Order: sequence, then structure tokens, then C-alpha cells
Amino acid sequence: MNQFSPEKIVEAQKASFETLVSLTSKAFDGFERLLELNLQTMRSTLAETREGMKRALSVKDPQELMALHIELLQPVAERSLSYRRHFLEIAASTRAEFDKLAEAHYEANKRGVQSLVESVGNAGPAGSEAVFTAVQTTIKATTTLYETVQSTTKQAVQVAENGFDTAADAATGAVRHRTTQTSRVAKA
Repeated sequence: MNQFSPEKIVEAQKASFETLVSLTSKAFDGFERLLELNLQTMRSTLAETREGMKRALSVKDPQELMALHIELLQPVAERSLSYRRHFLEIAASTRAEFDKLAEAHYEANKRGVQSLVESVGNAGPAGSEAVFTAVQTTIKATTTLYETVQSTTKQAVQVAENGFDTAADAATGAVRHRTTQTSRVAKA
């Protein structure tokens, strides 16, 4: 049976379809988790807003209103940071699933190309060994380049996420500090 038989083509199409179905499933799982996070955030925000409005309507003087305002604003930065972390967890886990599936698909295709090159090389005419060796070297170089780019990309994403975490933590700390200062001034 040669490399391009109808059975091999159907097998390759089935594998590609299964990969597509898996990727689509992972995308929907991530979207569903993100939707749940957004709904939960909206529900809690509405409940907190309702409670804050009830408390604001019962305030008697401007200083008490200012203190309530500061009290209600303090947890906003923490909730925002918590939302962002959950969002990034969902995105990272979805991306990891995509990466895993893509890597498996890449490895299967790489093995198929290597098998094709070997079968063509073995069936090639006499004196074609140099061309065959050049093709194999090109495939190895391309594979190495792909793996290097993939590794570098993963490192760059990690550095970006760490930088974003640091910036978010700094912003949260600044908001807490500013809110504490404002609270002290309002009480004085």
C-alpha cells in the first residue's frame, strides 16, 4: 500500500476532523467557564450595589456618606484583581489544552512527513541520496526552528503574565493606600 492510498487519505481526514472537534470542544469549555465567571461577577456586583444603595439611603450626614463611599470602594480593586486572576486562569487552561492538542497533531504530522520522506527516499532512483539527505536536513532544521519558536513564545507569554500580575498588584496596593489615606482624612 503506498503513502497516498485512499485509506491513508481518509485516515488523515478523520484525524484532522477529530482534532477540529477537540479544539472546538475546548474552546466552548473555556467560553462556558468565562460566561459563568461573568454571570457570577454580575450577580455579586448587583447584590453589592443594592446593599450599598440601601445603606446610602439611610445615611444622615455628608461625613457618614463619605465614610460609606470609601468603605464601599475599598474592595473594588480586590474584586477586580480577583476577576482578572480567574479570567487569566481560564485563558491559561484553555490555551494549555489547545497547545496540548496542537502539539499532538504536530507530532503526528511530523511522523507522517518523516515516513513519507523515508518511503520516497527508499524508492528513489540511484544517485538521489544527496537530495534525500538535504530534504531530511531541512525537515530537521524546520522542526528545531518550530520547537525553538514555540519555547520562546511560551517564555514570552509567561514573562508578560508575570509583568501584568506585578502591575496589577502594585495598582491594588496603591488603591488600598490611597483609600486608607482618604478614609483617615474623612474621619478627621
